Amino acid sequence: MKIFLFFLLALNLIASDEYSLKTAYGQASKSSLGDIVSGDFYSNKTEKDLSVISFDGGYLLKESLFDVPLDIYVKGGLSYFNENAASRDNVYEATLYIKAYYNLDFLDNRIRFGIGEGGSYTSGILFVEYEEALAKNDNNSNFLNYLDISVDFDLGRLIRVKGMHNTYVGWALKHRSGIFGLINNVEAGGSNYNTIYLEKNF
Repeated sequence: MKIFLFFLLALNLIASDEYSLKTAYGQASKSSLGDIVSGDFYSNKTEKDLSVISFDGGYLLKESLFDVPLDIYVKGGLSYFNENAASRDNVYEATLYIKAYYNLDFLDNRIRFGIGEGGSYTSGILFVEYEEALAKNDNNSNFLNYLDISVDFDLGRLIRVKGMHNTYVGWALKHRSGIFGLINNVEAGGSNYNTIYLEKNF
């Protein structure tokens, strides 16, 4: 824990807020994208313990786009999906996407609402995607559209520790889909993972 705090403080010394690093952990969900966005996170859990660990890095392309509190980043990430509970080989993922954050500042605090759009390539077919496609007689694909939807808050501002400003804690949805068949004829074989994460801008 001390090494982690030292790392965060060291990043603050070189802070320019042009870069970001994020680590996340999450679980697979059978809920649809619409259900999750409307607040139904975990009512439709998978029967198996399917998890993901991910690491993302980003670069700030534009701050306060159109003079509104909207920041635009280009991001890339690597993820590890644990498929052992489904007796399958574990899967690795690479993502590349553009993400927009809307910043809401109040009472010396900040909450960010984010949405990212891009592409995702996996080393194998995720079990939840295979299962859904099989049930609906659909296709699978390693390459799919990628959405990253999130909400977080600035931990440093909340606890009034200046050295931890721009350290964000939040929830994000990792979503892969074929956009109703537009990508590789995949209409139903997508996946949703609810994650919690820690992100630092520096």
